[in-house]
Amino acid sequence: MTQLQAAQQGLLTDAMRAVATTENIDLEVLRAAIAKGSVVIPRNPHHTTCEAVGVGRLLTTKINANLGRSVTHSGKGDELEKLAIALAAGADFVMDLSVGEDVKSIRQDMLDASPKPLGTVPIYETISRLKGDIPHMDPSLLLTVIREQAEQGVDFMTLHAGLRLEHIPLAMKRKMGIVSRGGAIMAEWMMEHHAENPLYHHWDEILNILVEHDVTVSLGDGLRPGCLADASDEAQFAELDVLGELVERCRTRGVQVMVEGPGHVPFDQIKMNMDREAKVCKDAPFYVLGPVVTDIAPGYDHITSAIGATAAATYGASLLCYVTPAEHLGLPDGEEVHVGCVAYKIAAHAGDVARGLPSARNRDDAMSDARRDFDWERQFALSLDPIRARQRWMKTRASAEIAHSDDHCSMCGKEFCAVRTSRRIRTLADRLGKA
Repeated sequence: MTQLQAAQQGLLTDAMRAVATTENIDLEVLRAAIAKGSVVIPRNPHHTTCEAVGVGRLLTTKINANLGRSVTHSGKGDELEKLAIALAAGADFVMDLSVGEDVKSIRQDMLDASPKPLGTVPIYETISRLKGDIPHMDPSLLLTVIREQAEQGVDFMTLHAGLRLEHIPLAMKRKMGIVSRGGAIMAEWMMEHHAENPLYHHWDEILNILVEHDVTVSLGDGLRPGCLADASDEAQFAELDVLGELVERCRTRGVQVMVEGPGHVPFDQIKMNMDREAKVCKDAPFYVLGPVVTDIAPGYDHITSAIGATAAATYGASLLCYVTPAEHLGLPDGEEVHVGCVAYKIAAHAGDVARGLPSARNRDDAMSDARRDFDWERQFALSLDPIRARQRWMKTRASAEIAHSDDHCSMCGKEFCAVRTSRRIRTLADRLGKA
């Protein structure tokens, strides 16, 4: 029985109880949201070390870290190291996007090492198993891979089932065309065979596999815009309409489902995109990549996308897929994974504060108290990146001038410190009040 089926039957599961405790929400309210489909708990029973993590607007905004080797760079050990870095930096979900040789073994090691839900894109392994300079997707093998990954313990899968044959001409009008790896693979196969998307064609069969193992569907946006010029176009929204249909089919079958969202979107279009997804997909949790709000900052796309991610979290997204400084340039290294995760923890938290989530601002208020009191240790403990904060503070303290002073920093110095001045003003105000 999946979490959705249990919730629809009025049953409470251990996973629901764990999420309700973590999120400090009423258990029955959570169950009702899961039954409706506005909250999902991606947790394959075969992934025995996995914690229960909920996704939905009722809950705090979560972040995902994309990991995995490429055909030209990185290997099993590197990706396990990056996994540890992502988890330490606060990733709530991870995805193994490995391609090339030995991906099943890499995925098993990551499943064993990850206490967080792990997702995949099965089309990647399907292509990796085929031979030739440009291997072409085999639909029967794709279904086999989906089953094998479900049996192995994958918690959620990105499936680009909403991209239909009729959408491809719309995408070819774009400046960037199709930028999704999975979407491009499916589109090429459809054009070569002049046939419908096999994921869409075999959707009921796929759901039969997923419901057996409580694998959550992450409906891939194969036509997500890859530049600002292509954002919010006919191709993107044509696919979104099909994703809305597939959401209903998932829920009817008892399969939990999320919907993936756009990549590059001008800032002023983000709210409209969030609102449209919520309406079309009937409040299914929205899982977005960024969005990236400008195309001209390679090397800094963890920043350009975190700006968009903050707006997305404010207006409708429930799960944010991180972007690293390596985006558009190459496979991220460990430091870039760390920076990407922290940038997205900031975006997720800022979104929770902006939408008035209960208790979301408590940590910020505690930080303000610590800063007012020059309680540096408390500031570090409350930081999203305590190690980096301490390192930067120690760099300042290396200066002989303030090496032994904790009641100011080097920005203003002791004489011009506004916090110290504010203390004196408060003391004067208290005296005048008493007088």
